[in-house]
Amino acid sequence: MSRTRRVAVTSPQTRLARSRRQARGRWRMPRLQVADAERAAVLYRAQRRRGIPALVAMFVLVLGLPAVFAAAPGLDNVRLWGIPLSWLMIALLPYPVMVALARWQLRRAEDAERPEDEQ
Repeated sequence: MSRTRRVAVTSPQTRLARSRRQARGRWRMPRLQVADAERAAVLYRAQRRRGIPALVAMFVLVLGLPAVFAAAPGLDNVRLWGIPLSWLMIALLPYPVMVALARWQLRRAEDAERPEDEQ
């Protein structure tokens, strides 16, 4: 009886990733200069503070629609183009509002990153 040797078959990308991981060793985040670290901390707090209203608006949108439907069950009886209005509100309303919220938040985040003299 001849025994065949078992061979593990892996993707070239997998071998490459494993060899890089072993060659590099442990990665450490570079230390910032004191002034840069302070600016990063201030910017982080400003970004977080500016993000809260957008996050709250998103929760109001996502949790508010079911509340509207619970408060006004008659929306199921109202039809537009033969489709219940509640279905249209679920399918069409959230996405443009989310896009608008995202653009608004992005603009506010970019304003926070802009240096004081450019604002």
